Amino acid sequence: MTVSLRDLRLDVRSDVEEFARVRHLALPFILWTPDAVVHHRTHTHPDARARSLVAEENGEVIGTAQLGLVHESPEPGQAYLNVYVRPDRPRRGAGGVLVRAAEEYLAAQGAAKVYSWVLDAPGNRAFAERYGYRAGRSAHFLRLDLSQNSLPPLQSPPPGVELRTAADYADDPRPLFALDAETTADEPSDVDTTLADYQAWYAETWRHPMLNHDLTTVAVVDGRPVAFTAAYRDGGNRYSTAMTGTARAFRGRGLAKLVKNDSLHRARAAGCTEAFTGNDTGNDAMLAVNKWFGYEVCATEVRYVRELG
Repeated sequence: MTVSLRDLRLDVRSDVEEFARVRHLALPFILWTPDAVVHHRTHTHPDARARSLVAEENGEVIGTAQLGLVHESPEPGQAYLNVYVRPDRPRRGAGGVLVRAAEEYLAAQGAAKVYSWVLDAPGNRAFAERYGYRAGRSAHFLRLDLSQNSLPPLQSPPPGVELRTAADYADDPRPLFALDAETTADEPSDVDTTLADYQAWYAETWRHPMLNHDLTTVAVVDGRPVAFTAAYRDGGNRYSTAMTGTARAFRGRGLAKLVKNDSLHRARAAGCTEAFTGNDTGNDAMLAVNKWFGYEVCATEVRYVRELG
């Protein structure tokens, strides 16, 4: 059968559900829901020129691609492209169709360099290299079984530190935006990014349908948020921390462990049985923190890059 290509139809619920399903089958370590798919496309900044593509075979969605420009980067011409094909529908040409169409579109938008995350598996890596992508740094997916593993006991915050949740900032989350901006700037990455647009952050991040404000824990000193762990939930029993960060002046005091432990206990009490997170393989400090909780590596992905032109 011939594979056809088109844009995701955001106004067709079944189409969005199939898009999310392909993502889940190909990458079960990242939480995705139909509402999250719609939110991502609806609220991504216009300067990203983002698109979501699907590859179909006989009316069935078998592949997806998410692509756009890294508009937060001070260096122009940076782009991202992540392609996922159903693992039970291999070698039908869906991946190649998606890559070629995405690169053509990104080049027309001024992209000079395209970054893509690829699972660290022989077939996936060979596919990326066949299309001219070269391997760079890597990152681990980690999983914790909350139904079986015993968490470290809850500890009282050190003197001068108070634990709150993101829900406490519902009226004005700007202090959390400032902390997120500072910690994001220090995250290991191939592309420097700067969070400077509060309204964009509010729409994309704060209003994300899976961001759980009650499970997101914040450490506060003298009324200022200084550490946090952002908690996401898929509406079921799966929970993920997408970012755990501490302000530069407060690092080395165990605050990352403190906020993450509090959030994990809250998640388990709320009925979550699986916890996921991810770390750059060179981020030894955070890997050690997650190992202390009992997280185990469940998969690895590699960051590939290709220069267009």
